[in-house]
Order: sequence, then C-alpha cells, then structure tokens
Amino acid sequence: MPDDRFLPVLINQARHQLPAGATLADAVALIGIAPPFAAAVNLQFVPRSQYATHRLQAHDRIELIAPVTGG
Repeated sequence: MPDDRFLPVLINQARHQLPAGATLADAVALIGIAPPFAAAVNLQFVPRSQYATHRLQAHDRIELIAPVTGG
C-alpha cells in the first residue's frame, strides 16, 4: 500500500521520495544543484520564479539540466 506521506518521483532518472506537498524547489534542494541550470517537470519547462509554487505529484519526472560549456 502506498504511503501518502511521501511522493515517489524521478529526478534526472533516479528514484527519490519527497514529502507530500513538496514543490520543485524542494526537489532542487534535495539534489543540491547550483545555478545555472534549467528545470522541467514531465518535459515541461518551469521558470525559476515558479519553483517554490510548483507542487509535485507522485511519479513526476523532474529534469535538472546544467549547461555544458566549451566548444
């Protein structure tokens, strides 16, 4: 039986559990990625200004993508 206190999510294709009611900002904090980076949830870009208000759902797929420099 699923535990409603936690949300199973994928962050950069790795399984994680966040507390129920977690936001994208919580997922970013869990991973500890430093700017600059872009975030997408279920392949939809989320602006940085919305990280704290974008509520996550069970089984969301979160991608945190840092730019690659060089040439």
